[in-house]
Amino acid sequence: MAIKTIFLDRDGVINHEVNYLHKISEFKFIDGIFEACISFKKLGYQIIIVSNQSGIARGYYSEDDYQILTRWLIDQFKEKRINILDSIHCPHSPDDGCNCRKPMPGMFLEAQKTYDIDMKKSWMIGDKETDIQAAIASGISNTILVSSGHIIDKESSSAHFFLTSIKESSQVIKN
Repeated sequence: MAIKTIFLDRDGVINHEVNYLHKISEFKFIDGIFEACISFKKLGYQIIIVSNQSGIARGYYSEDDYQILTRWLIDQFKEKRINILDSIHCPHSPDDGCNCRKPMPGMFLEAQKTYDIDMKKSWMIGDKETDIQAAIASGISNTILVSSGHIIDKESSSAHFFLTSIKESSQVIKN
């Protein structure tokens, strides 16, 4: 039976944006992230993180650095009794032409194939239009764009909902 999933971008949705974040000491959670994820779980959603990580291809940090931070991140959720089903990332640069870097749908399609996800019942919460484009290209129409500190051009966005933070997502995602 297909599952319903909340796909979360990492930087700007789960944590405050820091250019090429790869150090635990620089990681700061967005207020309300844990409460939002608890509400998603209560509604029967699985949670998957999908994140562009071009800092790997650019040589700013290694795949190992990324994995260390990701394991720590997932452990922080576990401590709050929140299971993250998976964390999928694209390590490529924007010029690599891969199918996984958002706005391409590769990470979403990989997750759909691996976990039998019902994309029509799933959601994407991102902070950039490329997050929304990737979700739509993979068959997800339920999309939220959070500003989390930066300006959003609502007129040219394809997102269905606009929020200032993930903290407000329970006003939109009801079941």
